[in-house]
Amino acid sequence: MKKILAIDGGGIRGIVPAMILTRIEEQMKKPIAQLFDLIAGTSTGGIIALGLTKPHPQDKQRPHYAAQKLVELYRDNGAQIFKEKTWKKIMSLGYTADEKYTADGIEAMLNNYFGNTKISEALVETMITAYEIEKRSNHFFKRSTARNNIGDDYYMRDVARATSAAPTYFEPAKVKSLDKNSINEYYALIDGGMVANNPAMCAYVEAKKLFGDQEELMLVSLGTGNSFRQFKYKKARNWGLIEWAKPIIDIMFDAVNNSTDHQLNVLLNRGKSGKDRRYFRIDAGIRIESQNDLDNSTPDNIKSLIDFSEDIIETFSMKFGYIPQICELLEKASSSSSPQS
Repeated sequence: MKKILAIDGGGIRGIVPAMILTRIEEQMKKPIAQLFDLIAGTSTGGIIALGLTKPHPQDKQRPHYAAQKLVELYRDNGAQIFKEKTWKKIMSLGYTADEKYTADGIEAMLNNYFGNTKISEALVETMITAYEIEKRSNHFFKRSTARNNIGDDYYMRDVARATSAAPTYFEPAKVKSLDKNSINEYYALIDGGMVANNPAMCAYVEAKKLFGDQEELMLVSLGTGNSFRQFKYKKARNWGLIEWAKPIIDIMFDAVNNSTDHQLNVLLNRGKSGKDRRYFRIDAGIRIESQNDLDNSTPDNIKSLIDFSEDIIETFSMKFGYIPQICELLEKASSSSSPQS
């Protein structure tokens, strides 16, 4: 059985899947990269996926970061990542004329965490989503293609920057492959959420391609919280371009997340329940208004998200039993085989 992990986008709410993965690592006493055969991520989930699969500088066979270290990434670097361009704000409208945040902060953080590590060096199969705005096409960064062609190999820091370049928040990423002779001078990339904020279906298709149709699959999909923020008809009916700019991103992300969840339930859990389940979606509705924002990195909101994550872990451990089931399946699979390297 091949084990797949997919991690949603969601900005600072990446704390949520990072904490869930911390619990799985604690229970399994193994790093995530030794438990899954394919790890996919979008935006903040892409950063987590890369962090989990980055090899340690002194020991290329083990990961550099435990999941707990990625919780700390958000806790300790949130304010640096979301460093606002206050001087470009148009106060009369309350919106910015430029992207909201400078890229300097997030790029410095990514350089610190990933250095010159390449995606071809990832410990297991890895897939990260992005969208190319000049060629108008989906762009997938993959370990499998990077190992076969240097023109498809990139620094992890650049992949992370591309997948998290959310429109209105950060400027697009200008990314070059490691092939100095490539005919593609650069790619102009924006957030992978434009392709699949929930990358689980993309991961499912990639697993079929990598491992074959006959291979049994287990897929764990981690969300960053469902927004229940309502947009009343009386207000929205008169909105124009400026008013729709930010809400449309949240609406699109949630809609895609829900559609993907439904499709994979049908594909992998048709007629299955309990110990027969092979698809697990761990996510929950956001209860506190401040948690909705992708960029709220205040200490109070960070603490609130940590509390929210602990509630999710408790609910999906005790009430639904998903986390114990996941660990049991991972243990059974690990006893008979190990992820590809």
